Amino acid sequence: MSHPKETEMLMAFRVRGLSPDLFSRYFAMSDAELRAAGALRLVAQEPGMPCRVSMAHIAPGDEVVLVNYEHLPELTPYRSRHAIYVGRGSTQPYDAVDVVPEVIRTRLVSVRAFDAGHMIVDADVVDGADSAALFERLLANPSVSYLHVHNAKRGCYSGRVERA
Repeated sequence: MSHPKETEMLMAFRVRGLSPDLFSRYFAMSDAELRAAGALRLVAQEPGMPCRVSMAHIAPGDEVVLVNYEHLPELTPYRSRHAIYVGRGSTQPYDAVDVVPEVIRTRLVSVRAFDAGHMIVDADVVDGADSAALFERLLANPSVSYLHVHNAKRGCYSGRVERA
């Protein structure tokens, strides 16, 4: 049986969802206004649509918007945006320490480690069920400032991970 070394330290991590304030205006828009903004209103038909505010799966029958979100707005070669789902009922952003939300745990994810200049310094792909160990390993590197998690198959931005 293997035991962690007594000197081995785990790096506490914090997963954060997006602020609902960024998306509330979309729910007040007509379908035509949403189209003009490059967004869509949908009704979840099956479980599995991941809300980027609550970091939970949206229940079938609930209203969602599919929007293009710029998750890395800094002017670097890694500036990036992608489609995300937000549920109408999501009013509190997910915020937990050393807990991987279900929407990450249940997917194959790509994890990108960025430095203070918003440049990638490391990256890996992992089964979401094993992502906590990868978060800890990447955040143990002192040059890493934060992590971005993406769904590996569709590339959607999933969430931000920081040191706790």
